[in-house]
Amino acid sequence: MAVPKRKVSKARRDKRRSSVWKLDAPALTKCSNCGELKAPHKVCKACGYYKGVEVISKQA
Repeated sequence: MAVPKRKVSKARRDKRRSSVWKLDAPALTKCSNCGELKAPHKVCKACGYYKGVEVISKQA
């Protein structure tokens, strides 16, 4: 049966555990047409524009 050769120090153990389980905040950019926050490379849900072109027609 495999047994660790040396004790893993607290610092080494904690370094390994530190950033693995943290979630990243979702990336958001401003829409060039209306200024709403949207996910990059996606159609804006507020106005329906993507790269200055109307992709989805939205009724106000």
